[in-house]
Amino acid sequence: MSTDNKLQKTALYEEHIKLNAKIVPFAGYEMPVQYTSVKEEVNSVRNGVGVFDVSHMAEIFVEGSDAEGFVDTLVTNDIITPGIGKAIYSPMCRENGTVIDDLIVYKISKEKILLCVNAANHQKDWNHISQVKNNSSLKNFQLTDRSEQYSLLAIQGPRASSVLIDDLKILRQDSDLIYYSVKEASYNNQPVIVARTGYTGEDGFEIFCSHQTAISLWDKLIKSNVTPCGLASRDVLRLEACFPLYGHELSDDVTPLDSGLKWTVKFRNNRFIGEQALHSYNPKYQLIKISLDKGIPREGYQVENENGETIGKVTSGTMSPSINKGIAMVHVEKNRYSKEKDKKIFVVIRDKKYEASLHEKAF
Repeated sequence: MSTDNKLQKTALYEEHIKLNAKIVPFAGYEMPVQYTSVKEEVNSVRNGVGVFDVSHMAEIFVEGSDAEGFVDTLVTNDIITPGIGKAIYSPMCRENGTVIDDLIVYKISKEKILLCVNAANHQKDWNHISQVKNNSSLKNFQLTDRSEQYSLLAIQGPRASSVLIDDLKILRQDSDLIYYSVKEASYNNQPVIVARTGYTGEDGFEIFCSHQTAISLWDKLIKSNVTPCGLASRDVLRLEACFPLYGHELSDDVTPLDSGLKWTVKFRNNRFIGEQALHSYNPKYQLIKISLDKGIPREGYQVENENGETIGKVTSGTMSPSINKGIAMVHVEKNRYSKEKDKKIFVVIRDKKYEASLHEKAF
Protein backbone atom coordinates (compact mmCIF):
# COMPACT_ATOMS: atom_id res chain seq x y z
CA MET A 1 0.00 0.00 0.00
CA SER A 2 1.50 3.33 -1.04
CA THR A 3 1.63 5.98 1.70
CA ASP A 4 3.31 8.90 -0.09
CA ASN A 5 1.40 11.87 -1.52
CA LYS A 6 2.50 11.39 -5.12
CA LEU A 7 -0.33 10.56 -7.50
CA GLN A 8 -0.27 6.95 -8.64
CA LYS A 9 -0.99 5.68 -12.13
CA THR A 10 -2.94 2.56 -13.00
CA ALA A 11 -1.37 -0.03 -15.32
CA LEU A 12 -3.61 1.33 -18.09
CA TYR A 13 -2.50 4.96 -17.80
CA GLU A 14 -0.58 4.93 -21.11
CA GLU A 15 -3.59 3.34 -22.83
CA HIS A 16 -5.75 6.24 -21.66
CA ILE A 17 -3.19 8.75 -22.96
CA LYS A 18 -3.22 7.02 -26.38
CA LEU A 19 -6.99 7.50 -26.50
CA ASN A 20 -6.67 11.21 -25.63
CA ALA A 21 -8.49 10.82 -22.33
CA LYS A 22 -8.78 13.83 -20.08
CA ILE A 23 -6.86 12.89 -16.92
CA VAL A 24 -7.71 14.23 -13.45
CA PRO A 25 -6.52 13.48 -9.90
CA PHE A 26 -8.93 11.15 -8.11
CA ALA A 27 -8.45 9.25 -4.82
CA GLY A 28 -4.67 9.46 -5.12
CA TYR A 29 -4.55 8.35 -8.77
CA GLU A 30 -4.34 9.98 -12.17
CA MET A 31 -7.63 8.77 -13.66
CA PRO A 32 -9.46 9.25 -16.98
CA VAL A 33 -12.51 11.49 -16.41
CA GLN A 34 -13.73 11.29 -20.03
CA TYR A 35 -12.61 10.31 -23.54
CA THR A 36 -15.19 11.86 -25.90
CA SER A 37 -18.29 13.32 -24.22
CA VAL A 38 -20.09 12.29 -21.06
CA LYS A 39 -23.36 11.97 -22.99
CA GLU A 40 -21.79 9.69 -25.60
CA GLU A 41 -20.19 7.46 -22.97
CA VAL A 42 -23.41 7.24 -20.91
CA ASN A 43 -25.43 6.32 -24.01
CA SER A 44 -22.85 3.66 -24.96
CA VAL A 45 -23.36 1.93 -21.61
CA ARG A 46 -27.14 2.33 -21.63
CA ASN A 47 -27.51 1.02 -25.20
CA GLY A 48 -24.42 -1.07 -25.92
CA VAL A 49 -21.29 -1.71 -23.87
CA GLY A 50 -18.55 0.36 -22.26
CA VAL A 51 -15.40 -0.36 -20.25
CA PHE A 52 -14.07 1.52 -17.23
CA ASP A 53 -10.62 1.33 -15.68
CA VAL A 54 -11.43 1.19 -11.97
CA SER A 55 -8.05 -0.12 -10.85
CA HIS A 56 -7.92 2.57 -8.16
CA MET A 57 -10.37 0.45 -6.13
CA ALA A 58 -8.75 -1.55 -3.32
CA GLU A 59 -8.74 -5.34 -2.87
CA ILE A 60 -8.48 -6.84 0.62
CA PHE A 61 -8.54 -10.63 1.01
CA VAL A 62 -9.74 -12.56 4.08
CA GLU A 63 -8.66 -16.21 3.94
CA GLY A 64 -8.94 -19.15 6.32
CA SER A 65 -11.53 -21.25 8.13
CA ASP A 66 -12.83 -18.22 10.08
CA ALA A 67 -12.94 -15.89 7.05
CA GLU A 68 -16.71 -16.03 6.57
CA GLY A 69 -17.46 -15.55 10.27
CA PHE A 70 -15.05 -12.63 10.56
CA VAL A 71 -16.48 -10.76 7.55
CA ASP A 72 -19.99 -11.32 8.93
CA THR A 73 -19.00 -9.34 12.05
CA LEU A 74 -17.46 -6.60 9.91
CA VAL A 75 -20.43 -5.53 7.76
CA THR A 76 -24.14 -4.90 8.30
CA ASN A 77 -25.45 -7.27 5.63
CA ASP A 78 -25.77 -11.03 6.17
CA ILE A 79 -22.69 -12.82 4.82
CA ILE A 80 -23.44 -16.33 6.14
CA THR A 81 -26.78 -17.07 4.39
CA PRO A 82 -25.77 -16.34 0.74
CA GLY A 83 -24.07 -19.31 -0.89
CA ILE A 84 -20.53 -19.64 -2.16
CA GLY A 85 -19.98 -17.62 -5.31
CA LYS A 86 -22.29 -14.78 -4.26
CA ALA A 87 -21.47 -11.08 -4.13
CA ILE A 88 -23.02 -9.03 -1.32
CA TYR A 89 -23.22 -5.23 -1.16
CA SER A 90 -22.93 -3.82 2.36
CA PRO A 91 -22.01 -0.84 4.47
CA MET A 92 -19.29 -1.25 7.09
CA CYS A 93 -20.01 0.66 10.30
CA ARG A 94 -18.51 1.84 13.55
CA GLU A 95 -19.93 0.87 16.95
CA ASN A 96 -22.12 4.00 16.83
CA GLY A 97 -23.64 2.92 13.49
CA THR A 98 -22.04 5.58 11.29
CA VAL A 99 -20.66 4.43 7.93
CA ILE A 100 -16.93 3.86 7.45
CA ASP A 101 -17.42 2.72 3.85
CA ASP A 102 -19.70 0.77 1.55
CA LEU A 103 -18.19 -2.21 -0.24
CA ILE A 104 -18.87 -5.45 -2.05
CA VAL A 105 -18.06 -8.77 -0.38
CA TYR A 106 -17.16 -11.50 -2.89
CA LYS A 107 -17.51 -15.04 -1.48
CA ILE A 108 -15.08 -16.81 -3.80
CA SER A 109 -15.12 -19.78 -1.42
CA LYS A 110 -15.97 -20.33 2.23
CA GLU A 111 -12.32 -19.71 3.09
CA LYS A 112 -11.49 -17.04 0.49
CA ILE A 113 -13.34 -13.74 0.57
CA LEU A 114 -12.51 -10.60 -1.39
CA LEU A 115 -13.51 -7.18 -0.07
CA CYS A 116 -13.54 -4.50 -2.78
CA VAL A 117 -13.45 -1.11 -1.04
CA ASN A 118 -13.52 2.49 -2.21
CA ALA A 119 -10.16 3.94 -3.22
CA ALA A 120 -10.63 7.14 -1.20
CA ASN A 121 -11.23 5.05 1.96
CA HIS A 122 -8.50 2.47 1.34
CA GLN A 123 -6.20 3.39 4.24
CA LYS A 124 -9.09 4.11 6.64
CA ASP A 125 -10.72 0.77 5.82
CA TRP A 126 -7.48 -1.18 6.16
CA ASN A 127 -6.78 0.38 9.56
CA HIS A 128 -10.30 -0.38 10.78
CA ILE A 129 -10.37 -3.98 9.52
CA SER A 130 -6.90 -4.64 10.97
CA GLN A 131 -7.99 -3.29 14.35
CA VAL A 132 -11.14 -5.43 14.30
CA LYS A 133 -8.96 -8.46 13.48
CA ASN A 134 -6.69 -7.74 16.44
CA ASN A 135 -9.67 -7.60 18.80
CA SER A 136 -11.56 -10.52 17.29
CA SER A 137 -12.08 -13.84 19.05
CA LEU A 138 -11.84 -15.47 15.60
CA LYS A 139 -8.19 -16.27 14.84
CA ASN A 140 -8.10 -18.78 11.97
CA PHE A 141 -7.80 -16.37 9.05
CA GLN A 142 -5.30 -14.10 7.36
CA LEU A 143 -5.87 -10.54 6.20
CA THR A 144 -3.91 -9.32 3.16
CA ASP A 145 -4.07 -6.10 1.17
CA ARG A 146 -3.37 -7.00 -2.46
CA SER A 147 -4.48 -3.73 -4.03
CA GLU A 148 -1.10 -3.11 -5.66
CA GLN A 149 -1.20 -6.54 -7.31
CA TYR A 150 -4.60 -6.12 -8.98
CA SER A 151 -6.08 -4.11 -11.80
CA LEU A 152 -9.86 -3.93 -12.16
CA LEU A 153 -11.93 -3.46 -15.32
CA ALA A 154 -15.70 -2.87 -15.32
CA ILE A 155 -17.47 -3.94 -18.54
CA GLN A 156 -20.99 -2.55 -18.42
CA GLY A 157 -24.07 -2.44 -20.65
CA PRO A 158 -26.67 -4.71 -22.30
CA ARG A 159 -23.99 -6.17 -24.59
CA ALA A 160 -21.58 -6.95 -21.73
CA SER A 161 -22.35 -10.67 -21.50
CA SER A 162 -21.85 -11.22 -25.24
CA VAL A 163 -18.45 -9.50 -24.96
CA LEU A 164 -17.37 -11.89 -22.17
CA ILE A 165 -18.65 -14.91 -24.09
CA ASP A 166 -17.75 -14.11 -27.71
CA ASP A 167 -14.80 -11.72 -27.52
CA LEU A 168 -13.00 -12.55 -24.28
CA LYS A 169 -14.04 -16.24 -23.97
CA ILE A 170 -14.11 -15.83 -20.19
CA LEU A 171 -17.66 -17.23 -20.01
CA ARG A 172 -19.04 -20.09 -22.11
CA GLN A 173 -22.67 -19.04 -21.80
CA ASP A 174 -24.75 -16.40 -20.08
CA SER A 175 -25.88 -18.75 -17.30
CA ASP A 176 -22.24 -19.32 -16.22
CA LEU A 177 -22.55 -16.32 -13.91
CA ILE A 178 -25.83 -14.92 -12.60
CA TYR A 179 -26.29 -11.36 -11.31
CA TYR A 180 -24.30 -10.53 -8.16
CA SER A 181 -22.14 -13.64 -8.36
CA VAL A 182 -18.39 -14.23 -8.58
CA LYS A 183 -16.06 -16.98 -9.81
CA GLU A 184 -12.43 -17.65 -10.56
CA ALA A 185 -11.76 -18.00 -14.28
CA SER A 186 -8.98 -17.42 -16.82
CA TYR A 187 -8.14 -15.18 -19.76
CA ASN A 188 -5.32 -16.25 -22.11
CA ASN A 189 -4.40 -18.89 -19.51
CA GLN A 190 -3.98 -16.20 -16.86
CA PRO A 191 -6.09 -16.32 -13.67
CA VAL A 192 -8.82 -13.72 -13.22
CA ILE A 193 -11.67 -13.17 -10.78
CA VAL A 194 -14.85 -12.26 -12.63
CA ALA A 195 -17.99 -10.90 -10.98
CA ARG A 196 -21.36 -9.97 -12.44
CA THR A 197 -21.62 -6.69 -10.58
CA GLY A 198 -21.32 -3.03 -11.43
CA TYR A 199 -22.18 0.54 -10.61
CA THR A 200 -24.21 1.66 -13.62
CA GLY A 201 -27.67 0.10 -13.31
CA GLU A 202 -26.98 -2.05 -16.39
CA ASP A 203 -25.92 -5.65 -16.70
CA GLY A 204 -22.18 -5.83 -16.34
CA PHE A 205 -19.05 -7.57 -15.16
CA GLU A 206 -15.96 -6.64 -13.18
CA ILE A 207 -12.67 -8.42 -13.83
CA PHE A 208 -9.94 -8.49 -11.18
CA CYS A 209 -6.62 -9.44 -12.75
CA SER A 210 -2.89 -8.81 -12.94
CA HIS A 211 -1.71 -5.54 -14.46
CA GLN A 212 -0.36 -7.25 -17.56
CA THR A 213 -3.61 -9.14 -18.07
CA ALA A 214 -5.51 -5.86 -17.73
CA ILE A 215 -3.46 -4.34 -20.57
CA SER A 216 -4.22 -7.37 -22.78
CA LEU A 217 -7.92 -7.24 -21.87
CA TRP A 218 -8.14 -3.50 -22.54
CA ASP A 219 -6.51 -3.88 -25.95
CA LYS A 220 -8.91 -6.69 -26.88
CA LEU A 221 -11.93 -4.72 -25.68
CA ILE A 222 -11.03 -1.57 -27.60
CA LYS A 223 -10.43 -3.64 -30.77
CA SER A 224 -13.87 -5.22 -30.17
CA ASN A 225 -15.47 -1.74 -30.30
CA VAL A 226 -16.21 -1.56 -26.58
CA THR A 227 -16.45 2.16 -25.70
CA PRO A 228 -13.86 3.43 -23.19
CA CYS A 229 -15.63 5.39 -20.45
CA GLY A 230 -14.35 7.74 -17.76
CA LEU A 231 -15.22 8.66 -14.20
CA ALA A 232 -17.63 11.44 -15.24
CA SER A 233 -19.96 9.09 -17.12
CA ARG A 234 -19.61 6.52 -14.34
CA ASP A 235 -20.89 9.11 -11.84
CA VAL A 236 -23.84 10.05 -14.07
CA LEU A 237 -24.72 6.38 -14.60
CA ARG A 238 -24.64 5.54 -10.89
CA LEU A 239 -26.77 8.60 -10.11
CA GLU A 240 -29.33 7.67 -12.78
CA ALA A 241 -29.49 4.26 -11.08
CA CYS A 242 -29.70 5.95 -7.64
CA PHE A 243 -26.68 4.14 -6.22
CA PRO A 244 -25.15 5.92 -3.20
CA LEU A 245 -21.59 7.24 -3.30
CA TYR A 246 -19.39 7.52 -0.25
CA GLY A 247 -18.71 11.16 0.56
CA HIS A 248 -22.13 12.11 -0.79
CA GLU A 249 -25.08 9.94 0.33
CA LEU A 250 -22.87 8.07 2.79
CA SER A 251 -20.33 9.55 5.20
CA ASP A 252 -18.78 9.42 8.65
CA ASP A 253 -21.77 11.40 9.93
CA VAL A 254 -24.71 9.25 8.82
CA THR A 255 -25.88 5.66 9.24
CA PRO A 256 -27.17 3.30 6.53
CA LEU A 257 -30.68 3.97 7.88
CA ASP A 258 -30.31 7.66 6.97
CA SER A 259 -29.48 6.87 3.36
CA GLY A 260 -32.04 4.40 2.05
CA LEU A 261 -29.98 1.33 2.93
CA LYS A 262 -32.22 -0.29 5.53
CA TRP A 263 -32.35 -3.36 3.25
CA THR A 264 -28.60 -3.90 3.80
CA VAL A 265 -28.88 -3.95 7.60
CA LYS A 266 -29.68 -7.50 8.73
CA PHE A 267 -30.09 -7.59 12.50
CA ARG A 268 -28.78 -10.89 13.83
CA ASN A 269 -28.37 -10.89 17.61
CA ASN A 270 -25.44 -8.44 17.94
CA ARG A 271 -23.16 -10.20 15.47
CA PHE A 272 -21.97 -7.15 13.52
CA ILE A 273 -20.23 -3.97 14.63
CA GLY A 274 -22.75 -1.18 15.12
CA GLU A 275 -25.76 -3.51 15.39
CA GLN A 276 -26.72 -2.39 18.88
CA ALA A 277 -26.61 1.29 17.93
CA LEU A 278 -28.59 0.77 14.72
CA HIS A 279 -31.23 -1.31 16.51
CA SER A 280 -32.26 1.66 18.63
CA TYR A 281 -31.45 4.39 16.09
CA ASN A 282 -34.14 6.80 14.94
CA PRO A 283 -33.03 8.07 11.49
CA LYS A 284 -32.42 11.83 11.21
CA TYR A 285 -32.56 11.88 7.42
CA GLN A 286 -34.46 10.38 4.53
CA LEU A 287 -32.93 10.00 1.06
CA ILE A 288 -35.27 11.09 -1.74
CA LYS A 289 -34.95 11.22 -5.54
CA ILE A 290 -35.94 14.29 -7.52
CA SER A 291 -35.81 15.66 -11.07
CA LEU A 292 -36.05 19.18 -12.49
CA ASP A 293 -37.49 20.18 -15.87
CA LYS A 294 -35.27 23.28 -15.77
CA GLY A 295 -31.96 23.80 -14.03
CA ILE A 296 -29.31 21.35 -12.86
CA PRO A 297 -29.24 20.48 -9.15
CA ARG A 298 -25.71 20.26 -7.74
CA GLU A 299 -24.26 18.87 -4.53
CA GLY A 300 -24.88 21.18 -1.58
CA TYR A 301 -27.84 23.07 -3.08
CA GLN A 302 -30.58 23.81 -0.56
CA VAL A 303 -34.00 22.17 -0.86
CA GLU A 304 -37.07 24.02 0.44
CA ASN A 305 -40.76 23.35 0.99
CA GLU A 306 -43.67 25.55 -0.17
CA ASN A 307 -43.23 27.82 2.86
CA GLY A 308 -39.61 28.59 1.98
CA GLU A 309 -38.27 26.52 4.86
CA THR A 310 -35.04 24.60 4.25
CA ILE A 311 -35.77 20.90 4.62
CA GLY A 312 -32.61 19.36 3.18
CA LYS A 313 -29.81 19.54 0.65
CA VAL A 314 -28.67 17.84 -2.53
CA THR A 315 -26.12 15.06 -1.91
CA SER A 316 -25.52 14.29 -5.62
CA GLY A 317 -26.88 16.03 -8.70
CA THR A 318 -26.28 16.16 -12.45
CA MET A 319 -27.86 16.46 -15.88
CA SER A 320 -29.18 13.08 -17.00
CA PRO A 321 -28.63 12.31 -20.70
CA SER A 322 -31.01 9.36 -20.38
CA ILE A 323 -34.10 11.39 -19.39
CA ASN A 324 -32.79 14.84 -20.40
CA LYS A 325 -33.54 16.39 -17.02
CA GLY A 326 -31.62 17.55 -14.00
CA ILE A 327 -31.64 14.75 -11.41
CA ALA A 328 -30.53 14.51 -7.80
CA MET A 329 -30.57 12.57 -4.59
CA VAL A 330 -31.41 14.67 -1.54
CA HIS A 331 -31.00 14.23 2.20
CA VAL A 332 -34.12 15.70 3.80
CA GLU A 333 -34.50 16.06 7.56
CA LYS A 334 -37.14 13.59 8.73
CA ASN A 335 -38.60 15.99 11.28
CA ARG A 336 -38.97 18.69 8.59
CA TYR A 337 -40.18 16.68 5.60
CA SER A 338 -43.34 14.68 4.95
CA LYS A 339 -44.20 13.22 1.55
CA GLU A 340 -47.88 13.64 2.36
CA LYS A 341 -47.57 17.23 3.62
CA ASP A 342 -44.85 18.67 1.37
CA LYS A 343 -46.66 18.36 -1.95
CA LYS A 344 -44.22 20.77 -3.59
CA ILE A 345 -40.50 21.01 -2.99
CA PHE A 346 -37.97 23.32 -4.61
CA VAL A 347 -34.24 23.37 -5.30
CA VAL A 348 -32.56 26.75 -4.85
CA ILE A 349 -30.15 27.41 -7.74
CA ARG A 350 -28.38 30.80 -7.66
CA ASP A 351 -31.13 32.39 -5.54
CA LYS A 352 -33.88 31.12 -7.85
CA LYS A 353 -36.30 28.33 -6.92
CA TYR A 354 -37.00 25.42 -9.27
CA GLU A 355 -39.87 23.05 -8.55
CA ALA A 356 -38.82 19.42 -8.29
CA SER A 357 -40.66 16.22 -9.16
CA LEU A 358 -40.38 13.35 -6.69
CA HIS A 359 -39.37 9.90 -7.99
CA GLU A 360 -40.09 6.62 -6.19
CA LYS A 361 -37.78 4.55 -8.39
CA ALA A 362 -34.43 5.02 -10.13
CA PHE A 363 -34.34 7.46 -13.02
